[in-house]
Amino acid sequence: MLDAVDQPVYAVSEERRIVYYNRAFREWTDAGDELLGQECRYHSSPEAAGPAALAAALCPPPEVFAATGRSVSSTVRLRDGAADESERAVEFVPLAGGSQVGGVVAFVGVAGQPAAANADAAEASAAELHARVARYRRLLGAKYQLGRLVGESLAMKRVRSQVALAATGKASVVVIGPAGSGRQQVARTIHYAQAEAASGPLVPLACPLLGAELLQSTIRALARPKQGERGPLAPQVVDAARLASLLLIDADRLPADAQAELAGFLTLADLPVRIISTTRRPLLELAGQKTFRPDLASLLSTLVIEIPPLAERLDDLPLLAQWFLEQANSRGPKQVGAFTPEALDRLHGYAWPGGVSELEALVNEAHARAEGHEIMPRDLPPRIDLAAEASARPRKVEEVIVLEEFLGRIERELIERALKRAKGNKTKAARLLGMTRPRLYRRLVQLGLEG
Repeated sequence: MLDAVDQPVYAVSEERRIVYYNRAFREWTDAGDELLGQECRYHSSPEAAGPAALAAALCPPPEVFAATGRSVSSTVRLRDGAADESERAVEFVPLAGGSQVGGVVAFVGVAGQPAAANADAAEASAAELHARVARYRRLLGAKYQLGRLVGESLAMKRVRSQVALAATGKASVVVIGPAGSGRQQVARTIHYAQAEAASGPLVPLACPLLGAELLQSTIRALARPKQGERGPLAPQVVDAARLASLLLIDADRLPADAQAELAGFLTLADLPVRIISTTRRPLLELAGQKTFRPDLASLLSTLVIEIPPLAERLDDLPLLAQWFLEQANSRGPKQVGAFTPEALDRLHGYAWPGGVSELEALVNEAHARAEGHEIMPRDLPPRIDLAAEASARPRKVEEVIVLEEFLGRIERELIERALKRAKGNKTKAARLLGMTRPRLYRRLVQLGLEG
């Protein structure tokens, strides 16, 4: 009966393996029998290919496997034969048997039909995040893994445009960003995004440990490779016509002698080596503070890419969290669909001192702790709640006591009380205070109490 209908239909077992699809499904996907038995994992990994990639795209959301017996509407995006990719609505119907789901049957709608809205707004939001993550996977590509550049804020759109521009040229680039922002990842992407015929070796150097002699030998090896040359750089240097890149890690900590050596090399017009630098602070700013060579700062800063901290683009946090969650799904059998709104609220209230790298580690930890198909507040590491409690109870600022001012206020109060008891008689007030009248008079003048 299912083979006779024109609507694509497929079934997924409780072990999340595709166990059936009808004739209309085969025509839609051009799939043979190789898809049967493929495991479905809820992710959009660009590394997957062939049947594995198709199975990932067809995977039901994890919540449909929960013991609720509810159908879930979602969207799949596949290539219709030789046509362009298109989205189709899918209705996932669980086959419940008692308290467990024995499998899921998926009914695929017509091309271009949007997915029906779920009754639960949180589920609808999770499905939309999943679809947006899939779009970013295709946009950013499998080769470069620009997970830390995911986001729809204006700042991240500008960063992605700058990365694309840097990848097409040969100019020196400085990548600026706080801890955990992925500076090195972006720098490597700029190098490897060049055309394959033009992309030579990439040699990373830690600037705090770099001396002038090592810098000189490295650049000479990259610029003038010798036939049959041996050494640590020899396996990478294969073609002098391909553009090599020198990755200066923490360029703001480059020693003075290495700065002078590098500045001399960069004045050579025919130097076939590109310099990509990472730093936490702009080199031109450091040059203005006399802590970096101004000429070298200008030579290295032809194109400046500044990655904003995660705390300044919290609107991108739900998408980033979903991105890393689906990466965790792709690494093992455990499948978690999304963060609950309450869990996302907790993440929004955190300061993120470790940036996107800290978020990735947190998502992996929460994924391992989660017991259901969603990550709930209890699955988050304790430091999230501790940070929220600390921010709700700011540290009390200790009052600084200036001894002279404190003693002056006490003396003034005592003199005023003595004068009041003596009814203005300064001789009697001095006797009450245990001092002479001339001394009392001097203090009255000094404290502005005379008269």
